[in-house]
Amino acid sequence: MTEASLAGKLSHPHIAAIYDAATDTAGGYLVMEYVDGGTLEQFTDPETLAPIKTVMEIAFKCCKALDYAHQHGVIHRDIKPANILLTGESDIKISDFGAALKMTSQSTQLTGIGSPAYMSPEQLREETLTHQTDMFSLAVVIYQLLTGHQPFTGATSAGMVYQIMNVDAEPPSSHRPEIPKRIDEIVLTALRKDPSQRYATWDDFAQAFSGVFDNLEIKDDVVTDAEKCSTLRSLNFFRRFSDVDLWQVLRIVKWVTYTPGQAIISEGETGTSFFIVTSGEVNVSKREKLLTALITGECFGEMSYIGSRHLPRTASVTAASDVTAIEVGADALSQATESCAHSFESAFLDLLVTRLEEANIRLSSLLLDKGVTNA
Repeated sequence: MTEASLAGKLSHPHIAAIYDAATDTAGGYLVMEYVDGGTLEQFTDPETLAPIKTVMEIAFKCCKALDYAHQHGVIHRDIKPANILLTGESDIKISDFGAALKMTSQSTQLTGIGSPAYMSPEQLREETLTHQTDMFSLAVVIYQLLTGHQPFTGATSAGMVYQIMNVDAEPPSSHRPEIPKRIDEIVLTALRKDPSQRYATWDDFAQAFSGVFDNLEIKDDVVTDAEKCSTLRSLNFFRRFSDVDLWQVLRIVKWVTYTPGQAIISEGETGTSFFIVTSGEVNVSKREKLLTALITGECFGEMSYIGSRHLPRTASVTAASDVTAIEVGADALSQATESCAHSFESAFLDLLVTRLEEANIRLSSLLLDKGVTNA
């Protein structure tokens, strides 16, 4: 019935959707989103560990999902590998909110809920819980994904409980030397016995993981969703997008790169995409005359979406340096959720207002200069 009460209330890309639930004299049932990749339990053995970068991305996404739940007044209380489902290589869906606590509820916090190996000290002490109990549990999961070992063990349940309450965990790198010290610090911070000494917010926890990517000793050419999400969040164009809308953006855009001098769009061609610069600089020209330069965070080609019909490009855009941009196709954007589409429309409105203000300033300056010259 707890799951049923949450049906339709937690709509997030990294929370398994609950479509229906009911109980009767014969039992009960849940209808939930199908997730095809199994649980994270498959990566908790020392012989089957996932790459460190993949674990960091999973951790980042879990933080964002649990932050969303917390904003809706929900504490999960049973975070463990078996309740985190995998789809694709590193996309996750948190499931099983049957033990969830509604912070706005007037009911008593039930004891004995959760899985002992992943419980926080305050949960074991049956104290009032906050979102930081889920942080502790998630840190235990991350520790296990990184090392194949749990941070707290014991020959008996009582021994394990004693360790959780009284013994500090060893750094993850003590089990897997290639783990960077910064990751040790992040995980051990979230495993502190006193909730007030853990991360204050889920966003703080998520950003700690995000900041690790550039410093990982294991480098590759794959840019993770967590890195992309952080990049989008840093751009002014997306400042009003919710986290849910940003994850939707990741699903509908293409990340493209260009070398200096490479044409991105050409004057006169008919295009159906617009672009947002995420790094580098581009030149905008008309009839081979330079009009302006656009830098990180700025948008071009948006009339293909704003216009009511396909219009020829009115200018050419060329990479002035190494450029990374996101390409948003009008057809893809039409498939976005209503909330995400509304966020794009608001961003375009801000963009148009800004450009009109800049045009007015330039026109006034030109008129003033002309008046002074004539005089």
